[in-house]
Amino acid sequence: MASFKELGLPSCALRAVEALGYTTPTPVQEQAIPEILAGQDVIAAASTGTGKTAAFLLPTLSKLKAREHTARAPRILVITPTRELAEQIAYASMRIGRCCGHYTAALFGGKPIAEQIEKLAGGCDIAIATPGRLCDLIDKHAIDLDSIDVLVLDEADRMLDMGFLPDVRRIVNELPRKRQTLLFSATIDRSIQDNFLDLLDHPRLVQISKRGETAKKVKQFMIPVSPKEKLSLLKCVLAEKGSERVIVFARTKARVEDLAHALREADIEVETIHSDKTQGQRKHALNEFRKGRVGIIITTDVLARGIDIPEVDYVINYDLPDMLEDYIHRIGRTGRAGVDGFAVSFVTRDSLAQMRDIEALVKCRIPLMRLDSFEIDPSILDAPSRRARAKGEQDGEHKPRKQRRSLHKDVRYNYSGWGDKRTGAKKRTYGSKEDAKGDERRPGKQKGRVASSPKRKNVRNRRKGN
Repeated sequence: MASFKELGLPSCALRAVEALGYTTPTPVQEQAIPEILAGQDVIAAASTGTGKTAAFLLPTLSKLKAREHTARAPRILVITPTRELAEQIAYASMRIGRCCGHYTAALFGGKPIAEQIEKLAGGCDIAIATPGRLCDLIDKHAIDLDSIDVLVLDEADRMLDMGFLPDVRRIVNELPRKRQTLLFSATIDRSIQDNFLDLLDHPRLVQISKRGETAKKVKQFMIPVSPKEKLSLLKCVLAEKGSERVIVFARTKARVEDLAHALREADIEVETIHSDKTQGQRKHALNEFRKGRVGIIITTDVLARGIDIPEVDYVINYDLPDMLEDYIHRIGRTGRAGVDGFAVSFVTRDSLAQMRDIEALVKCRIPLMRLDSFEIDPSILDAPSRRARAKGEQDGEHKPRKQRRSLHKDVRYNYSGWGDKRTGAKKRTYGSKEDAKGDERRPGKQKGRVASSPKRKNVRNRRKGN
C-alpha cells in the first residue's frame, strides 16, 4: 500500500495528514486521491467508515491556490444530505484548511441564516452545504457560485432517498459548466447512474464496495421476539452486552421518545436524535455520546449514514429499516477503523419478510443471538407473517420482493378539461392483458353505468315482493 506522500499530495496536505493522525491511506483514498489531483471527474463507491471525506478534501484543498483578498467567492462546493454530515465535513475541512491556508463556510439548516450570509460576505474558499439551505441562499442572492471549480456530491444515494434531486439539479444549473465533479456514494446502482451520470465528464470509477456489502468487522445477529416483549428484550440485551457505547435504531420519532422514556424510568441514561430535534440538541446529544457521558443513543435513520462516531461497541435494530440499504448503513456505525463490533436485529413475525430480504441483500444467513436472561422463541422464524401468508410465500430460499409497479405509469393526462383525463391512454391494468380492454368487455360502463348481474336483479325483485 502506498503512503500519502507517494499519492502525490503536496507538503501542506501532508501536514494535515499528520495533524489528523492518519498513518496509511485507506483503499478509497489510495485510489481516488491521484485521480482527483489529476483533475479527473470521479465516481467513488465505498462503504461507510472508509475515509471518504478525507479522500476528497485532501486533494481538492491542497491543490487550491491561495487568494489574499477577503471578499472571495467559494471555489469548492460540497453538497451533503444532512446537517450532521455537513457539520462533520466542515470540521475536517477546517483542520485541513488550517494547514493549507483556506477558509470554510458551513451552510445548513437549524442555524440562523443571517450568520451564514455574513460568513459568505467575509469570503471563503470551500462551502459545505445541505441542498435546502443552499437553495435558500441562492434565492436571497447571498452566495456567488460562478467561481466553483470543484463540485462534490457526498452521499449521493442518500440525497436521492431523501428527495433532494430537484434541489441538486437546480444548484448544478447555477454552477459553471467547466468544473471538476466528484460523486461519493455508499453504492453505485442504476438510480445513481440514471440521475447523476450526466453531471460528470467521463468519470473514473473507484469501486471499493458493492451493493449489499457490509463492514467486514461487523458480526450480525438476530433475535426473534413478539412485539409486546421487545422492550424487555432491549433491556436484557443492554444488561448482558453492555450499555456504554450503543446505538439503538427505531423506525419513528415517537418510538424513539417512547423507548427513551422507558429506559430513563429504568435508570438508564440515554440521548435521542431525530428530525424534530433542533441542531443544537442533536449536537449536544452527539457530544455527550462521544465524550462518554451518555452510553446510549436512540435514533431514527437520520444517524444511519456518514456520521463518524468512534468506538461504537454495537448497534441494535429495535425496528428493521423500511429501506434495505439503510440496514447496511445502520450496522456500519460500529466496526469502524479496524475495530470489531456487532449488530443485533429484533425480528417479529410481521418483520420476518423484511429480515429475509436483508439476508438476500447481504448474501448470508444471519444467526441467532442467545441470551441468558431472555428465552427466545425460534418458532417465530418458522411461521410466516400475515403478509407472507397473504402472498402465498412458500418455505425455502427467500427472494427479495419486487417493487410495486406504479398503476399510473402509462397514463397521459389531458389538462384541457376535466372530462376524460386519460384521453388516448390505456386503462389501468391489474394483471391480464384482457383487463386492459376494459370497456370492450363491459358495455355497461361506457356511459358510466354499472352493469347488473341477473343474480343482483333477482335479489332486488325479492325485496320488492315480486
